[in-house]
Amino acid sequence: MKEAIVKAFEDSARTKKAFLRDNMETLLSVIEVIAEAFLRGNKLLLFGNGGSAADAQHIAAEFVNRFRMDRPPLPALSLTTDTSAITSIANDFDYKEIFAKQVKALGKEGDVALAISTSGNAVNVLAAIDACKKLKIVTVGLTGGDAGKMARKVDYLLCASEGKNTARIQETHILVGHVICEMIDLRLFAA
Repeated sequence: MKEAIVKAFEDSARTKKAFLRDNMETLLSVIEVIAEAFLRGNKLLLFGNGGSAADAQHIAAEFVNRFRMDRPPLPALSLTTDTSAITSIANDFDYKEIFAKQVKALGKEGDVALAISTSGNAVNVLAAIDACKKLKIVTVGLTGGDAGKMARKVDYLLCASEGKNTARIQETHILVGHVICEMIDLRLFAA
């Protein structure tokens, strides 16, 4: 059992280090794009399924409340939290539309969308990216493995490509979310 625990930690660290090696420049660009959107009065929309839905909620809460410093709230909205909207859209239309319809209702040109999918192939996430494109919302894909179909759809791709294990990809994703929060706080509010 000890060996399995050590391996899990080593795999997680390796996935994170590889992500940083492969994505540093794109990550810097994403931080700047989101910071500039906030400065213009635009918002960040976040969405994903399962663990990625939890990550979307987690990251949105860090912006709306606070991350590490006290500062004014920032406009971030997780599209995974309104169960009435999600279930009515899934029931009346299709589960594929649960995020896209919310993007159409709540998004506007100049906003940024953070689409999270460990495989890059979640159909409802891909449909929401398409909706973002029509509204001129900048899209950031946070994914893993070979990035799936998301790779060809988003403006900025952040991919944990070393990750073959969903848990290791998700561990990397939440670190990326925290780094984005911290760097935006520093960019916008550090004296």
